[in-house]
Order: sequence, then C-alpha cells, then structure tokens
Amino acid sequence: MISSISNNRFTSPKADYSQPQSVASTNDPDQKAQQKSALKTDGSESTNNKKTGELSDSDLKVVSELKQRDAEVRAHEAAHLAAAGGIATSGASFEYQQGPDGIRYAIGGEVNIDTSPVPGDPAATLRKADTIRRAALAPAEPSGPDMQVAASATAMTAQAQAELLRKNQNTQNGNKDQLGTQIDLSA
Repeated sequence: MISSISNNRFTSPKADYSQPQSVASTNDPDQKAQQKSALKTDGSESTNNKKTGELSDSDLKVVSELKQRDAEVRAHEAAHLAAAGGIATSGASFEYQQGPDGIRYAIGGEVNIDTSPVPGDPAATLRKADTIRRAALAPAEPSGPDMQVAASATAMTAQAQAELLRKNQNTQNGNKDQLGTQIDLSA
C-alpha cells in the first residue's frame, strides 16, 4: 500500500466451535443491539433463537465456550486499544459467530494502528515505535500477527536509532570543523 500512513492490525485468532456459524464484522460497540432475537414473520421465535432451557447439553457447552471466547477476544482487543492510545486508527472490530442460542459472540477481532515513522523526526519515531511495540504486546497472550507488529516496531526502533546516530555524528563533525577554523588570539 502506498500511503503516508501504514495500518497494521492487532488480531485475536478465531475459534472454531464446529457449529453452523454466521460470521460478520462490525465496529458497532453496542453488542446488545447486535444480539437482538430474529423473529419469524408469524411472530414465533426463530429456530436459531432457542432459550437456554431448550438447548441440549452439547449446545450448552458450545454456548459456554462461545461466551468464554467472546470475553477473551474483547479483553484482548481492549488491551491493544488501551496501550495504543493516539496511534489507534479505529476502534476494535469483531468477527461474530452465532451460537445455538441465537446470540452472536465475538470469536475474533482487530484494532488498526498507524505504524508509519514520523517523517524527519527520529526521536518521535522512537517514541512511536515504543508505543506500537507496547500496544502489540499488551494482551496476556499476543497472537502471531501481534508478534509480527512488535517485530516491525523493533525494526523501526533500530532504523530511528541509526538515523539519530547519523544526525549526532553530523552535528559533532560540524562543530569540529568550526572549532578547527578558530584562531586563538590570546597569546
């Protein structure tokens, strides 16, 4: 992608509960609105919206796993957002799976961040790279893509440090040249 802003995503790996699923992405933070029951045209409950008491033991187990996964995914993405601060270019977005109870549960997610260096300011790039790395590693269990973002931030740090070193050497060499042309008239 050719742009002054690069976007990397922090992601939560998806879970597969071997059930028919409905997956959708959204940035809508109002989970309750997304989990409203679907009603048939005759007003009765859809077969996909069973009450918990009507679920089989295996369905109850799937619902329990989906609830746990939903909580893990939301905590994972919240950790990224909290650590990313101003470099986050979006809120968390989630992928959903509909459970046997008819409710959609988050099974994966992502947060987009700006990973571009700060042009002409290696010190600011160093600070930004540190923020990127901390945000990538913020969750208790960073995913593979999270680790890749952290590695990219480490590479950005090395490049910014090299640029700072070059600037400092150029500044010092410039000062030596100026000192060498001065004449001591106090003798």
